[in-house]
Amino acid sequence: MRLDKYLKVSRIIKRRTVANEACDGGRVTLNGKVAKPGAEVHVGDIMTIRFGDKLGRYEILAVEETVRRGDAANMYRIVAEDPGMEEARS
Repeated sequence: MRLDKYLKVSRIIKRRTVANEACDGGRVTLNGKVAKPGAEVHVGDIMTIRFGDKLGRYEILAVEETVRRGDAANMYRIVAEDPGMEEARS
């Protein structure tokens, strides 16, 4: 699955256009490398997202095309997250 779609489906970022912009701006890394929106994500990958001075690191646990809102959080595990990251999801 494409990284931008994963970010939206997992609801780490609520809109795909915002996910695209974050990737294009170099604010998303996948396994330590800056990732483009079309990068493929796989179970076990580690993703880092930076919004300003806020930083979140996530391990990908599942890759699914569609998921219910309540189950979206089961697609990833928070490895480390700055408390301000919740604002980026709004």
